[in-house]
Amino acid sequence: MNLSKIFAVASCCGFIATGCKQTASPAPDHAVAKAKHAINPEKLQTATFTIEGMTCAIGCAKTIQDELTDLDGVQKATVDFDKKLATVSFDSSLQTPESLTKLVEATADGKTYKVSNMVAGK
Repeated sequence: MNLSKIFAVASCCGFIATGCKQTASPAPDHAVAKAKHAINPEKLQTATFTIEGMTCAIGCAKTIQDELTDLDGVQKATVDFDKKLATVSFDSSLQTPESLTKLVEATADGKTYKVSNMVAGK
């Protein structure tokens, strides 16, 4: 009985430790901060799309949201893990729906996340 409890606890710990596909990224070089362009309100668009492949809210959805938010020309980005839905407000003279897709799909190992159902407009 004791052995089965130990095995169950060890299995749960192993699952929690490996359940999220978050990968370590190099620390950003704050000494060379990228200057972001001013967003032109007349060129502001919103893109909504589905992201498949997320396995957790913190390591996956939050990481993708932060990557999108840091992108030049992005005013705001939100990623809802439960709905698998991302919404991004961006300056269309600086970014495109294709560039947003490329960024999301390149996050992590470049094979984990897939974008679909892209709808962009004013």
